[in-house]
Amino acid sequence: MTDFWADARTTQRGVTRYDPARAANGLTLYSSAHEQSAYLMDMQGKVVHRWHLNFSALWDESAAVKRPRGDDFVHIEKAHVLPNGDLIALYTAIGDTPWGYGIAKLNAKSEVIWKYLGHAHHDFAVDDAGNVHVLDQRVVETDLPGFAHLPKPRIDDFLVTLSPDGEERASVPLMDVFAASRYGRRLYFASNESYLNGDYLHANSVDILKRPVPGMPGSRAGQALISFREISTVALVDPASRSVVWSQSGPFVRQHDAQVLPAGTLLLFDNEGSNEGHGRSRVLELDPATSRIVWRYAGRDGEELESLARSSQTRLDNGNTLIVESMAGRVIEVAPNGDIVWEFVNPVRGGDGERRIPIIFWVQRIDPERYFDAEFKAQLSN
Repeated sequence: MTDFWADARTTQRGVTRYDPARAANGLTLYSSAHEQSAYLMDMQGKVVHRWHLNFSALWDESAAVKRPRGDDFVHIEKAHVLPNGDLIALYTAIGDTPWGYGIAKLNAKSEVIWKYLGHAHHDFAVDDAGNVHVLDQRVVETDLPGFAHLPKPRIDDFLVTLSPDGEERASVPLMDVFAASRYGRRLYFASNESYLNGDYLHANSVDILKRPVPGMPGSRAGQALISFREISTVALVDPASRSVVWSQSGPFVRQHDAQVLPAGTLLLFDNEGSNEGHGRSRVLELDPATSRIVWRYAGRDGEELESLARSSQTRLDNGNTLIVESMAGRVIEVAPNGDIVWEFVNPVRGGDGERRIPIIFWVQRIDPERYFDAEFKAQLSN
Protein backbone atom coordinates (compact mmCIF):
# COMPACT_ATOMS: atom_id res chain seq x y z
CA MET A 1 0.00 0.00 0.00
CA THR A 2 3.00 2.34 -0.30
CA ASP A 3 3.36 4.74 -3.23
CA PHE A 4 5.90 2.35 -4.72
CA TRP A 5 2.72 0.67 -5.98
CA ALA A 6 -0.31 2.09 -7.82
CA ASP A 7 -3.69 0.83 -8.94
CA ALA A 8 -3.21 -1.13 -12.16
CA ARG A 9 -4.93 0.47 -15.15
CA THR A 10 -5.00 -2.68 -17.25
CA THR A 11 -5.00 -6.44 -16.89
CA GLN A 12 -2.37 -6.70 -19.63
CA ARG A 13 1.13 -7.80 -18.65
CA GLY A 14 4.52 -7.82 -20.34
CA VAL A 15 5.04 -6.69 -23.93
CA THR A 16 1.62 -5.73 -25.30
CA ARG A 17 2.64 -4.01 -28.56
CA TYR A 18 5.68 -4.41 -30.78
CA ASP A 19 6.38 -3.22 -34.32
CA PRO A 20 9.82 -4.68 -35.18
CA ALA A 21 10.16 -2.55 -38.32
CA ARG A 22 9.75 0.76 -36.44
CA ALA A 23 11.14 0.05 -32.96
CA ALA A 24 14.75 0.59 -31.89
CA ASN A 25 15.39 -3.09 -31.37
CA GLY A 26 17.65 -4.17 -28.54
CA LEU A 27 17.60 -5.00 -24.84
CA THR A 28 15.88 -2.91 -22.16
CA LEU A 29 17.18 -2.52 -18.61
CA TYR A 30 14.54 -1.75 -15.99
CA SER A 31 13.91 -2.09 -12.27
CA SER A 32 10.62 -2.69 -10.48
CA ALA A 33 9.54 -1.49 -7.05
CA HIS A 34 8.53 -4.99 -5.93
CA GLU A 35 12.12 -6.14 -5.27
CA GLN A 36 15.73 -5.02 -5.32
CA SER A 37 16.59 -6.25 -8.79
CA ALA A 38 17.43 -4.92 -12.23
CA TYR A 39 16.33 -6.86 -15.29
CA LEU A 40 17.67 -6.93 -18.83
CA MET A 41 14.92 -8.09 -21.19
CA ASP A 42 14.55 -8.58 -24.92
CA MET A 43 11.90 -6.96 -27.11
CA GLN A 44 9.44 -9.78 -26.36
CA GLY A 45 9.82 -9.26 -22.61
CA LYS A 46 12.02 -12.28 -21.88
CA VAL A 47 14.54 -11.56 -19.10
CA VAL A 48 18.03 -12.44 -20.32
CA HIS A 49 19.92 -11.27 -17.23
CA ARG A 50 19.06 -10.25 -13.65
CA TRP A 51 21.08 -8.44 -11.01
CA HIS A 52 19.84 -8.78 -7.43
CA LEU A 53 21.24 -7.58 -4.11
CA ASN A 54 19.20 -6.56 -1.10
CA PHE A 55 20.19 -3.40 0.74
CA SER A 56 20.39 -5.39 3.98
CA ALA A 57 23.43 -7.14 2.47
CA LEU A 58 24.91 -3.81 1.34
CA TRP A 59 24.39 -1.85 4.56
CA ASP A 60 27.13 -1.28 7.11
CA GLU A 61 27.63 1.14 10.00
CA SER A 62 29.16 3.79 7.72
CA ALA A 63 25.76 4.29 6.07
CA ALA A 64 23.99 7.63 6.45
CA VAL A 65 20.76 5.78 7.28
CA LYS A 66 21.29 4.19 10.66
CA ARG A 67 18.04 2.22 10.91
CA PRO A 68 17.16 1.13 7.38
CA ARG A 69 13.73 -0.08 6.46
CA GLY A 70 13.19 -3.78 5.83
CA ASP A 71 13.98 -5.11 2.39
CA ASP A 72 10.28 -5.20 1.43
CA PHE A 73 10.34 -1.38 1.56
CA VAL A 74 13.50 -0.85 -0.54
CA HIS A 75 14.00 -1.01 -4.29
CA ILE A 76 16.53 -0.07 -6.96
CA GLU A 77 15.30 3.31 -8.16
CA LYS A 78 17.68 3.65 -11.09
CA ALA A 79 20.21 1.31 -12.69
CA HIS A 80 22.79 1.74 -15.44
CA VAL A 81 24.59 -1.19 -17.04
CA LEU A 82 28.16 -0.86 -18.34
CA PRO A 83 29.59 -2.66 -21.39
CA ASN A 84 31.22 -5.38 -19.28
CA GLY A 85 28.00 -6.19 -17.42
CA ASP A 86 28.79 -4.20 -14.29
CA LEU A 87 25.74 -2.42 -12.92
CA ILE A 88 25.51 0.88 -11.06
CA ALA A 89 22.40 0.73 -8.85
CA LEU A 90 20.78 3.44 -6.73
CA TYR A 91 18.72 2.28 -3.74
CA THR A 92 15.68 4.04 -2.29
CA ALA A 93 13.32 3.17 0.57
CA ILE A 94 9.78 4.36 1.15
CA GLY A 95 8.97 6.56 4.11
CA ASP A 96 12.43 7.77 5.15
CA THR A 97 13.73 11.34 5.32
CA PRO A 98 16.23 12.26 3.95
CA TRP A 99 15.41 10.32 0.78
CA GLY A 100 17.78 7.77 -0.68
CA TYR A 101 19.87 4.93 0.75
CA GLY A 102 22.96 4.91 -1.44
CA ILE A 103 24.52 3.80 -4.69
CA ALA A 104 26.66 0.76 -5.48
CA LYS A 105 28.52 -0.81 -8.36
CA LEU A 106 27.90 -4.52 -8.81
CA ASN A 107 29.50 -6.98 -11.20
CA ALA A 108 27.48 -9.25 -13.49
CA LYS A 109 27.16 -11.76 -10.63
CA SER A 110 25.66 -9.06 -8.35
CA GLU A 111 28.81 -8.92 -6.23
CA VAL A 112 29.76 -5.54 -4.75
CA ILE A 113 32.63 -3.68 -6.41
CA TRP A 114 32.15 -0.45 -4.45
CA LYS A 115 29.43 1.35 -2.53
CA TYR A 116 28.61 4.90 -1.43
CA LEU A 117 26.10 4.88 1.41
CA GLY A 118 25.19 8.54 1.64
CA HIS A 119 21.60 9.62 0.99
CA ALA A 120 21.97 9.17 -2.77
CA HIS A 121 18.57 9.53 -4.40
CA HIS A 122 16.63 9.77 -7.66
CA ASP A 123 19.33 10.04 -10.31
CA PHE A 124 22.98 9.80 -11.28
CA ALA A 125 24.98 10.33 -14.46
CA VAL A 126 28.18 8.63 -15.59
CA ASP A 127 30.57 10.88 -17.54
CA ASP A 128 33.02 9.82 -20.26
CA ALA A 129 35.80 9.40 -17.68
CA GLY A 130 33.72 7.00 -15.61
CA ASN A 131 32.99 9.45 -12.78
CA VAL A 132 29.54 9.11 -11.23
CA HIS A 133 27.60 12.30 -10.48
CA VAL A 134 24.80 11.57 -8.02
CA LEU A 135 22.20 13.58 -6.11
CA ASP A 136 22.46 13.42 -2.32
CA GLN A 137 20.22 14.78 0.45
CA ARG A 138 21.13 16.04 3.92
CA VAL A 139 19.23 17.72 6.75
CA VAL A 140 20.54 21.28 7.29
CA GLU A 141 19.88 23.49 10.33
CA THR A 142 21.64 26.70 9.21
CA ASP A 143 19.97 29.85 7.86
CA LEU A 144 19.91 30.42 4.13
CA PRO A 145 21.10 34.00 3.42
CA GLY A 146 18.31 36.06 1.90
CA PHE A 147 15.65 33.42 2.59
CA ALA A 148 15.09 33.53 6.31
CA HIS A 149 11.38 32.91 5.67
CA LEU A 150 12.11 29.26 4.81
CA PRO A 151 11.57 27.23 8.00
CA LYS A 152 14.33 25.00 9.32
CA PRO A 153 15.42 22.27 9.39
CA ARG A 154 15.66 21.95 5.61
CA ILE A 155 16.31 19.00 3.35
CA ASP A 156 19.06 20.30 1.05
CA ASP A 157 20.33 18.61 -2.10
CA PHE A 158 23.99 18.15 -3.00
CA LEU A 159 25.65 17.08 -6.23
CA VAL A 160 28.28 14.50 -5.26
CA THR A 161 30.97 13.39 -7.69
CA LEU A 162 32.38 9.90 -7.19
CA SER A 163 35.49 8.56 -8.89
CA PRO A 164 35.24 5.45 -11.10
CA ASP A 165 36.23 3.56 -7.93
CA GLY A 166 33.40 5.09 -5.87
CA GLU A 167 35.51 7.56 -3.87
CA GLU A 168 33.94 10.95 -3.16
CA ARG A 169 35.77 13.70 -5.04
CA ALA A 170 33.51 16.72 -4.66
CA SER A 171 30.21 17.83 -3.18
CA VAL A 172 28.32 20.91 -4.36
CA PRO A 173 25.54 22.34 -2.12
CA LEU A 174 22.79 22.92 -4.67
CA MET A 175 20.49 24.89 -2.35
CA ASP A 176 23.24 27.37 -1.42
CA VAL A 177 24.36 27.70 -5.05
CA PHE A 178 20.86 28.26 -6.40
CA ALA A 179 19.81 30.68 -3.64
CA ALA A 180 22.92 32.82 -4.27
CA SER A 181 22.31 32.98 -8.03
CA ARG A 182 20.33 35.57 -9.96
CA TYR A 183 17.58 32.96 -10.19
CA GLY A 184 17.29 32.53 -6.42
CA ARG A 185 13.96 34.35 -6.12
CA ARG A 186 12.36 31.35 -7.76
CA LEU A 187 12.49 29.81 -4.29
CA TYR A 188 9.38 31.88 -3.63
CA PHE A 189 7.64 29.48 -6.05
CA ALA A 190 8.14 26.60 -3.60
CA SER A 191 4.94 24.66 -2.96
CA ASN A 192 2.96 24.61 0.28
CA GLU A 193 3.91 20.95 0.59
CA SER A 194 7.58 21.87 0.66
CA TYR A 195 6.97 24.24 3.59
CA LEU A 196 5.63 21.27 5.53
CA ASN A 197 8.50 18.88 4.78
CA GLY A 198 11.40 21.33 4.32
CA ASP A 199 12.22 20.06 0.82
CA TYR A 200 12.19 23.36 -1.10
CA LEU A 201 14.00 22.35 -4.29
CA HIS A 202 13.64 18.56 -4.55
CA ALA A 203 16.32 17.85 -7.14
CA ASN A 204 15.28 14.81 -9.16
CA SER A 205 17.62 14.49 -12.14
CA VAL A 206 21.18 15.24 -13.24
CA ASP A 207 22.60 15.34 -16.77
CA ILE A 208 26.26 16.16 -17.48
CA LEU A 209 26.88 18.25 -20.59
CA LYS A 210 29.26 16.84 -23.18
CA ARG A 211 29.59 20.15 -25.07
CA PRO A 212 28.37 23.77 -24.97
CA VAL A 213 24.68 24.26 -25.83
CA PRO A 214 23.91 27.27 -28.09
CA GLY A 215 20.63 28.02 -26.32
CA MET A 216 22.26 28.05 -22.87
CA PRO A 217 24.63 31.05 -22.60
CA GLY A 218 27.72 30.25 -20.55
CA SER A 219 27.34 26.51 -20.97
CA ARG A 220 30.33 24.20 -21.35
CA ALA A 221 31.20 20.53 -21.09
CA GLY A 222 31.18 19.15 -17.55
CA GLN A 223 28.37 21.33 -16.23
CA ALA A 224 25.34 19.65 -14.66
CA LEU A 225 21.74 20.20 -15.73
CA ILE A 226 19.60 19.72 -12.61
CA SER A 227 15.81 19.41 -12.43
CA PHE A 228 14.19 21.03 -9.36
CA ARG A 229 10.65 19.71 -8.98
CA GLU A 230 9.28 21.95 -6.23
CA ILE A 231 9.92 25.17 -8.17
CA SER A 232 9.24 23.69 -11.65
CA THR A 233 12.69 24.82 -12.79
CA VAL A 234 15.74 23.37 -14.51
CA ALA A 235 19.16 24.88 -13.85
CA LEU A 236 22.63 24.50 -15.31
CA VAL A 237 25.16 24.29 -12.47
CA ASP A 238 28.90 24.75 -12.93
CA PRO A 239 30.49 22.51 -10.26
CA ALA A 240 33.91 24.15 -10.64
CA SER A 241 32.72 27.70 -9.89
CA ARG A 242 29.75 26.58 -7.78
CA SER A 243 27.41 28.82 -9.72
CA VAL A 244 24.20 28.65 -11.75
CA VAL A 245 24.98 29.80 -15.30
CA TRP A 246 21.51 29.30 -16.83
CA SER A 247 18.03 28.41 -15.67
CA GLN A 248 14.54 28.09 -17.11
CA SER A 249 11.01 27.78 -15.78
CA GLY A 250 9.02 26.88 -18.86
CA PRO A 251 5.68 25.39 -19.86
CA PHE A 252 6.14 22.47 -17.47
CA VAL A 253 5.02 21.67 -13.93
CA ARG A 254 6.88 19.48 -11.38
CA GLN A 255 9.01 17.97 -14.13
CA HIS A 256 11.45 15.05 -14.07
CA ASP A 257 14.45 13.82 -16.08
CA ALA A 258 15.65 17.02 -17.78
CA GLN A 259 18.36 16.25 -20.33
CA VAL A 260 20.07 17.93 -23.27
CA LEU A 261 19.89 16.15 -26.62
CA PRO A 262 22.80 16.18 -29.12
CA ALA A 263 20.91 18.75 -31.22
CA GLY A 264 20.93 21.15 -28.26
CA THR A 265 17.26 20.84 -27.34
CA LEU A 266 15.92 20.13 -23.87
CA LEU A 267 13.91 16.94 -23.24
CA LEU A 268 11.92 16.34 -20.03
CA PHE A 269 8.88 14.66 -18.51
CA ASP A 270 6.24 17.28 -17.69
CA ASN A 271 4.31 15.57 -14.89
CA GLU A 272 1.44 17.99 -14.35
CA GLY A 273 1.54 20.58 -17.15
CA SER A 274 -0.60 19.01 -19.86
CA ASN A 275 -4.08 20.34 -20.65
CA GLU A 276 -4.49 18.41 -23.88
CA GLY A 277 -7.19 16.07 -22.59
CA HIS A 278 -5.23 12.81 -22.55
CA GLY A 279 -4.00 12.85 -18.96
CA ARG A 280 -2.08 15.48 -17.02
CA SER A 281 1.41 14.46 -18.19
CA ARG A 282 3.41 14.86 -21.37
CA VAL A 283 6.96 14.63 -22.68
CA LEU A 284 8.33 17.90 -24.03
CA GLU A 285 11.25 18.74 -26.28
CA LEU A 286 12.03 22.45 -25.95
CA ASP A 287 14.30 25.04 -27.52
CA PRO A 288 16.24 26.22 -24.43
CA ALA A 289 16.75 29.69 -25.91
CA THR A 290 13.03 30.43 -26.31
CA SER A 291 11.08 27.70 -24.42
CA ARG A 292 9.36 26.93 -27.71
CA ILE A 293 7.97 23.38 -27.84
CA VAL A 294 9.77 21.53 -30.64
CA TRP A 295 8.07 18.15 -30.07
CA ARG A 296 5.71 16.67 -27.53
CA TYR A 297 3.88 13.48 -26.70
CA ALA A 298 0.81 13.91 -24.52
CA GLY A 299 -1.04 10.67 -25.11
CA ARG A 300 -3.93 10.14 -27.52
CA ASP A 301 -7.63 9.34 -27.34
CA GLY A 302 -7.94 6.16 -25.32
CA GLU A 303 -4.20 6.22 -24.47
CA GLU A 304 -3.73 8.60 -21.57
CA LEU A 305 -0.33 9.60 -20.25
CA GLU A 306 -0.43 10.47 -16.57
CA SER A 307 2.16 10.07 -13.85
CA LEU A 308 2.02 12.82 -11.25
CA ALA A 309 5.27 11.59 -9.69
CA ARG A 310 8.53 10.15 -11.01
CA SER A 311 8.85 9.13 -14.72
CA SER A 312 11.52 9.63 -17.37
CA GLN A 313 12.26 9.42 -21.08
CA THR A 314 15.13 8.76 -23.50
CA ARG A 315 15.58 9.81 -27.13
CA LEU A 316 16.70 6.73 -29.04
CA ASP A 317 19.13 6.59 -31.96
CA ASN A 318 16.35 6.04 -34.51
CA GLY A 319 14.49 9.17 -33.38
CA ASN A 320 11.89 7.36 -31.28
CA THR A 321 11.38 8.28 -27.63
CA LEU A 322 11.33 5.68 -24.85
CA ILE A 323 8.92 6.93 -22.15
CA VAL A 324 8.44 5.59 -18.62
CA GLU A 325 4.97 6.27 -17.21
CA SER A 326 6.02 5.37 -13.69
CA MET A 327 2.74 5.34 -11.82
CA ALA A 328 1.21 3.12 -14.51
CA GLY A 329 4.12 0.65 -14.32
CA ARG A 330 4.39 1.14 -18.08
CA VAL A 331 7.09 1.81 -20.69
CA ILE A 332 6.27 2.90 -24.25
CA GLU A 333 8.39 3.57 -27.30
CA VAL A 334 6.85 6.39 -29.31
CA ALA A 335 7.65 7.27 -32.94
CA PRO A 336 8.05 10.96 -33.87
CA ASN A 337 4.44 11.04 -35.12
CA GLY A 338 3.15 9.75 -31.78
CA ASP A 339 2.53 6.12 -32.74
CA ILE A 340 3.35 3.59 -30.01
CA VAL A 341 5.67 1.01 -31.60
CA TRP A 342 6.50 -0.92 -28.39
CA GLU A 343 4.76 -1.17 -25.04
CA PHE A 344 5.66 -2.99 -21.84
CA VAL A 345 3.49 -3.23 -18.73
CA ASN A 346 5.08 -4.49 -15.51
CA PRO A 347 3.89 -8.12 -15.21
CA VAL A 348 4.02 -8.11 -11.39
CA ARG A 349 0.82 -7.54 -9.37
CA GLY A 350 -0.04 -7.39 -5.68
CA GLY A 351 -2.76 -6.52 -3.20
CA ASP A 352 -6.33 -7.76 -2.99
CA GLY A 353 -7.34 -9.18 -6.32
CA GLU A 354 -3.87 -8.34 -7.65
CA ARG A 355 -5.14 -4.84 -8.34
CA ARG A 356 -1.84 -3.06 -7.59
CA ILE A 357 1.16 -2.67 -9.90
CA PRO A 358 4.73 -1.74 -8.86
CA ILE A 359 6.21 1.41 -10.35
CA ILE A 360 9.01 1.58 -12.90
CA PHE A 361 11.18 4.69 -12.72
CA TRP A 362 13.97 4.58 -15.32
CA VAL A 363 14.94 2.36 -18.25
CA GLN A 364 17.95 2.01 -20.55
CA ARG A 365 17.67 0.68 -24.13
CA ILE A 366 20.80 -1.05 -25.41
CA ASP A 367 21.98 -2.41 -28.74
CA PRO A 368 23.83 -5.45 -27.35
CA GLU A 369 25.99 -5.99 -30.43
CA ARG A 370 27.38 -2.45 -30.34
CA TYR A 371 27.39 -1.87 -26.57
CA PHE A 372 28.37 -4.99 -24.66
CA ASP A 373 31.81 -6.58 -24.71
CA ALA A 374 32.29 -10.13 -25.96
CA GLU A 375 32.52 -11.74 -22.51
CA PHE A 376 29.21 -10.34 -21.26
CA LYS A 377 27.47 -11.05 -24.57
CA ALA A 378 28.57 -14.67 -24.21
CA GLN A 379 26.92 -14.79 -20.76
CA LEU A 380 23.68 -13.47 -22.27
CA SER A 381 23.70 -16.10 -24.99
CA ASN A 382 23.89 -18.79 -22.31
